[in-house]
Amino acid sequence: MVVEQTRTSEDKPRPAAASPRSNPVQVPEVRASMVAILDSAPAVFDVNGLEVFYGAYRAVRDVTLQVRKNQITAFIGPSGCGKTTVLRCFNRMNDLVQGARVAGSVKYHGTELYGPDVSATEVRRRIGMVFQKPNPFPKSIYDNIAFGPRINGVTDRSKLDEIVEKSLRAAALWDEVKDRLKSSAVGMSGGQQQRLCIARTIAVEPEVVLMDEPCSALDPIATARVEDLMRALKSRFTIVIVTHNMQQAARVSDRTAFFTAEVSKTEQRCGVLVEYDHTSKIFSNPKDERTENYITGRFG
Repeated sequence: MVVEQTRTSEDKPRPAAASPRSNPVQVPEVRASMVAILDSAPAVFDVNGLEVFYGAYRAVRDVTLQVRKNQITAFIGPSGCGKTTVLRCFNRMNDLVQGARVAGSVKYHGTELYGPDVSATEVRRRIGMVFQKPNPFPKSIYDNIAFGPRINGVTDRSKLDEIVEKSLRAAALWDEVKDRLKSSAVGMSGGQQQRLCIARTIAVEPEVVLMDEPCSALDPIATARVEDLMRALKSRFTIVIVTHNMQQAARVSDRTAFFTAEVSKTEQRCGVLVEYDHTSKIFSNPKDERTENYITGRFG
C-alpha cells in the first residue's frame, strides 16, 4: 500500500523572489547630473496628505508628492487604485462629482487649489486635461481648436488662424490636416482625434496638461506619435499622465508614482500612494516590495 503524504504549507514550493533581472521594463540609465537638474526644477504642484472622499467613502488616502515644472510625471498602478481620482484633483474635475470632497493640501505654485477664493474655472484654464477617449466636438477641425480661444475673448480672425496653426503644429498634426481645416473632426482617425484634443487643450496656453490614459484606445503607431508629442511638449508644458502601460511610463516620464489599492475588513477599496521617485529608480531599484512586485508582473 502506498500512503500519500499530505503537504503542509511549509512543504509547498514557494515562488522565487523577484530579482531586478526579471523586470520586463527597460529604462534608460539617468546620469547623476541629469538627476540634479530634474531635482532643481521648481515645484508646480505640492501635494501633502491628500485624501478624496465620495460621500462617506474614502477613495484615496495619504498622497504626498511634488510635480515639477517641464517634466512628465506618470501615475501607474492596478485598476481601482485612485490614479485618475488624484489626477482629477489637479484641475478640480472632482468638483463636478456630487458628494466628492478633498482633504489635505493641494498647492499650485504655493496657492491652495481648493481655497475659498480660487475659481475652479480659472484653475481649468491654467491646467488642461486630455481624456482617455478622444472627444472632438462635432465641429470642423478649425472650430475645435478655435473654441477655447473664442471663449476667452479672441475674435480677430487672423489671430485665431495663428493660434489654430500654432496648436496643430505643436500637436504634429498641421501637415496632415492643413488642407481640410473645414472638414468635420469626427471623420479623423482615432490617433488624429487624440492629437486634435491635445492641440485643442494647448490652444488656450495652459501651464499644465493632464492626460488620463491618452493612448489606451490607440494602435501602436498612433501611440508612438502621441508619446513623441509628449516629449516635445514638455519643453513648454508640465505634463502629468495616468497610464496602465508601464513601458510607456518608462519611455516618456521623468518621475513615476506607483499607487495600489488596499482592501478593508468591510471589503472597501482605498487607493494609496506606495512610492514616488525618478522613473529610473522606480523601475530599476524600487524601495517598496509592492512596487517591485507590480513592475515585475507578479500582480496587477
